[in-house]
Amino acid sequence: MLEKTILIVDDEASQRQVLTGYLKRKGYKVLEADSGTKGVEMASGNIVDVVLTDYKMPDKNGLELLKEIKSRNPETAVVVMTAFGTIENAVEAMREGAYDYLTKPIELDELDLLLQRIVERQQLISENRMMRQQLLEKYQFSGIIVKSKKMEEVLNLAARVSQSKASVLIMGESGTGKELVARTIHYASQRNAKPFIAVNCAALNENLLESELFGHEKGAFTGADKQRRGRFEMADGGTLFLDEIGDLPLSTQVKLLRVLQEQTFERVGGSQPIKVDVRVVAATNRNLDQLIKEGKFREDLFYRLNVVMIDIPPLRERKEDIIPLLEFYVEKFSKETEKKIGGFSKEAVDILIKYDYPGNVRELENIVHRAVVLSRGDVITTNELPIDLRSLPSEPRIKPQEESMNLSERVEILEKEMVFEALQQTNGNQSKAAQILGISERNLRYRLEKWGMKK
Repeated sequence: MLEKTILIVDDEASQRQVLTGYLKRKGYKVLEADSGTKGVEMASGNIVDVVLTDYKMPDKNGLELLKEIKSRNPETAVVVMTAFGTIENAVEAMREGAYDYLTKPIELDELDLLLQRIVERQQLISENRMMRQQLLEKYQFSGIIVKSKKMEEVLNLAARVSQSKASVLIMGESGTGKELVARTIHYASQRNAKPFIAVNCAALNENLLESELFGHEKGAFTGADKQRRGRFEMADGGTLFLDEIGDLPLSTQVKLLRVLQEQTFERVGGSQPIKVDVRVVAATNRNLDQLIKEGKFREDLFYRLNVVMIDIPPLRERKEDIIPLLEFYVEKFSKETEKKIGGFSKEAVDILIKYDYPGNVRELENIVHRAVVLSRGDVITTNELPIDLRSLPSEPRIKPQEESMNLSERVEILEKEMVFEALQQTNGNQSKAAQILGISERNLRYRLEKWGMKK
């Protein structure tokens, strides 16, 4: 970790001496100022990570110092030191952007813990900024909108794991952006020049899935009229993303485990070992622990995949991200439709913030897309929102008849509703409906066949 610089601003020489000696022993670089005016000058002329400032000083008090430092460098953490009787002043300073306050006499252990929290937070911000820069250079950083602390932690973890070769398991409900995070990991890694290959394990039957993953030799089965490379070969040197890994058949799980252990496999109908260098990132919205108990998922495969787990929170648990997402998608779809739309009305925003989004970011994206298409003015109103959002803004997310259902059953009901709404919007055009839903046309056909609604 780089050496952190702390500026102590206090007109009491003895206080500065005690803090300076302690912080230097802790490995910090320490600067001193005996007045608020000098403190501002030193903060302007040096790279300062943390400012410890007394509140009461003759020329410039701690609140004035805070405002000037924050105006120059908003990322500098300012901690106000105050006497017990003037804590209300410190609270006022925190409202103006101070990180925290300490009461005099300063407890050095308390100061140490506070500085550790500040350094960790600044490190997190720095890593996120670095990752964003990498993604801006190597991958279009669209779709990952981060304002909430929970998603900052997700991106921070993705940034750290991207530099390793470890397998990653991404957990999260449908529509939270698991594939986007997987792509982020790949394009921020040293494998970014090699392919990113995605496979939906739920969209193919067992025989087709094995051929899709491992390829096949000519004559391996009926219709195999030529040799075909599988996704593992295509992803050699890069990343293979296995979506909906919880739906992988047990027989395929055995073969996948071997590839993860030995980095070799044979094509279907072949006997020649093929060696590959592939980083596997898997994702699921299912409870793998429960599947293991039911004997539907191998425990040894789970531990091979779950070297690092990234759990993406649902949108209802990070509502700070809703408004930035709305702004992003309005701009995106306004350009696509060649409309000039400035945003949502206050009433529409209120409804959209209160809504729980069982379909997560994907559902929010579809709502905005629909609203932009239907909008006749430069502001989207409640009239362009789906009827169920307008008429039942406070309706419980889980209906009474769904209370006895498990998560998979509830998700399937939601998927059906979203698919049927998209088909209604497009007058049954499956290709356009798939675009609205953000899935492939093959994936849409698979779901319709699964529900017995092929036509």
